Amino acid sequence: MNEKDIKNISKFLSYVLRHSPETIHLNLDKNGWAIVDELIEKANKNRNEFHKELDFEIISQVVETNDKKRFTFNDDLTKIRANQGHSITVDLELQPQTPPDELYHGTVAKFMDTILKDGIQKMSRQHVHLSKDKETAIKVGNRRGAAIILKINTYQMVKDGYLFYCSENGVWLTDEVPPKYIQRC
Repeated sequence: MNEKDIKNISKFLSYVLRHSPETIHLNLDKNGWAIVDELIEKANKNRNEFHKELDFEIISQVVETNDKKRFTFNDDLTKIRANQGHSITVDLELQPQTPPDELYHGTVAKFMDTILKDGIQKMSRQHVHLSKDKETAIKVGNRRGAAIILKINTYQMVKDGYLFYCSENGVWLTDEVPPKYIQRC
């Protein structure tokens, strides 16, 4: 399978597992898990021009090679879910954790006025996403244009009572980042 096919399947899985399982009539449990066999069956039944026919080997390849590690199998490989980024309500069973003293957020110029006024908001997602290093934040920001990197004073946020979670793939999550904790790098 070529890189373009893998990317298209990854986008499809992101859409279905994070935002809109009903488009293929897929059922997710309360923790965001889909049964792999059901995903394959319903994806193939509702296939479009963006992805080839799916099977377990193809899904495994996408899970293993995804640079952002967006997806996880359960222990016996019968279920799959997205690690974070949901716009639908799921309980990822994340436990609060103490983050590094500083985290980073990649954005672009058109959002800066709002961020400086209102902070970083989760918008349609369940959490704000933060990176442990500038390089990852740059990649995130560059998806929408020239990246602007923001440094988040998570040390002070924790002292002030904000909770943080770390997803299975190392993305730090929180409910919001008020402006007073944000500094442009």
